[in-house]
Amino acid sequence: MRHRISILFLLVGITLSVFADEVVFRAQAPKQVVVGRPFQLTYSVNQRSRDLRAPEFTDFDVLSGPYTSTSSSTSFVNGKRTSSFEQTYTYMLMAQKEGTFTIGPATVKVDGENIQSNGVRIQVLPEDEETSPQPSPQGRGQSSDQSSSQSSANQGGSVSSENLFVRTIASKTRVHEQEALMVTYKLYFANVDVAQLTNNTKLPEFTGFLKQELEQGEIQTELEHYNGRNYQTAVLYRTILYPQHSGDIKIDPANFEAVLRVQVQQRPRSIFDDFFGSYTNVTRMLTAPGVTIHVAALPGGKPAGFSGGVGRFTLTPTISQTELQTNDAVTIRLDISGSGNMKLLKTPAIEWPEGFEPYDPKVTNNFNTTTAGVSGTKSIEYLAIPRSAGEYTIPAVHFSYFDIDEKKYKTLSTPEYTIRVKRGAGEPSAAGEQPSGVVSYTQKEDIKQLGSDIRYIDTKAIQIQNSKFKIQNYELIWLWYVIPLIIAMVLLVVLRKQIKEAADITRMRYKHANKVAQKRLKAAAAALKANDKDHFYEEIERAAWTYLSDRLSIPTADLNKENIASILRQKGVAEERIQEVMSVLSTAEFARYAPATDHAMDDLYRDTTNLINNLENEKI
Repeated sequence: MRHRISILFLLVGITLSVFADEVVFRAQAPKQVVVGRPFQLTYSVNQRSRDLRAPEFTDFDVLSGPYTSTSSSTSFVNGKRTSSFEQTYTYMLMAQKEGTFTIGPATVKVDGENIQSNGVRIQVLPEDEETSPQPSPQGRGQSSDQSSSQSSANQGGSVSSENLFVRTIASKTRVHEQEALMVTYKLYFANVDVAQLTNNTKLPEFTGFLKQELEQGEIQTELEHYNGRNYQTAVLYRTILYPQHSGDIKIDPANFEAVLRVQVQQRPRSIFDDFFGSYTNVTRMLTAPGVTIHVAALPGGKPAGFSGGVGRFTLTPTISQTELQTNDAVTIRLDISGSGNMKLLKTPAIEWPEGFEPYDPKVTNNFNTTTAGVSGTKSIEYLAIPRSAGEYTIPAVHFSYFDIDEKKYKTLSTPEYTIRVKRGAGEPSAAGEQPSGVVSYTQKEDIKQLGSDIRYIDTKAIQIQNSKFKIQNYELIWLWYVIPLIIAMVLLVVLRKQIKEAADITRMRYKHANKVAQKRLKAAAAALKANDKDHFYEEIERAAWTYLSDRLSIPTADLNKENIASILRQKGVAEERIQEVMSVLSTAEFARYAPATDHAMDDLYRDTTNLINNLENEKI
């Protein structure tokens, strides 16, 4: 009994500790303050406390405090009673000098126990200069400054362009092809009451770039010192851009519309007008200037496996098994991780040995778009099934990219895998196996059926009677032996030819290139009709690249525009047709990630269809 009572008290104590309110003691202060301007530092705790011990404010002057206040509330919701309590300690501080400083944690006692708060980090901005210079046309570092705000003729109130403007800020103005940069449009205002921003916004087309928008949450304001003055700022729009060609690329100006609350200067009609003042809403159109990005071409000497990757990447390969039986599946997985133009990375190709039946790779993208660019992992799973026993070697897979930090090309490689395939249950013996280098794609059921079609012929006399004639010539019976034998020999020759053609994967891909392309074009047409842009661009791009890879017998790892143009010239294709190929490939690749109209989608579908039909007529 005594033991049971002890357990009961223990359970009650555990229950009370679970349902007891957790003590929360936190410090709060502005993220940015100005030298010489007072600000508040508050410590709040959700239970009654005493003996506050604040840290030393070495970089700040204590003007007053701490002031102690308490607040509590009780509410009933659906018969359930909830209550809250908060005790607050407030200091009035003032910064002595500019810089970034940390105020350490404070401690209080709650029920005799010391509870520690968090520390706070504060950026101290310098005071406004007495005479602030007009903002320069070009900002410091890698940013472009604002242009003057333009007011309409019917707008009231006077707001200086020095007090309200939008800047175009580029994280970089000198980059390489495919190197990510961020463009930010930022609002600056001082001594102006910005009531709201309207939807009347006009952004540039960002021609020459692939665009990756950043999610824009609720607009937050913060303090920033710029050109000798302190402004309230707010980020209006941000995007990640990837330049698609070298040279100077100009980003056009952007327009934003803001609603301001300004005081109207008029003669007061009563004492209340004179006391409270009169205000009205004024609409102002703000123009953010354009900016020029200087894009350098990627250096020469590109590795054979380079497909346009620019950034910082790592390659992690894994294989499911290296010893298996025939008709069992083997999977090789490649994880390409890092940051850069992740969405434009091509899928490396694996050269499976003869005797393996490969399937289309499965690609899974796990990307995260932040202010630093696109980062994450591209996972590729390759699956193949061995059809004959033996020991096989899978060559190393190479992934090449341009390292943006070291400004040079790098190649990542997988190990060379050796796979041992044993004969599976029910498979033919070694004596009945296909010769080395010949792969049989004929189903076993078909071979069994072939055997059942060849039967013994009755050797008895055959008499064919007719109402008009009667055959009793036994010497013609041998024809009934010869004819089936001839049929069997013809079938054997045809089957051997089909088996040989099936083993020649390159020839099969060449033969079915147009059929596969037309199937993808059909899927693209369905996506176009459903206005599924992502699926449409994916099918169009795969139709063009897959057709050229199969038709020109180019391995996926070597598939690029330069190799395609070179092989087409070797085959005597006209230069005009080659330029048509390059145009369709560039448009398909660019349009997949850039915004496009329905008209542009129709044109791309028509151009891709005409290109494949024209190449078929070329008989390359």
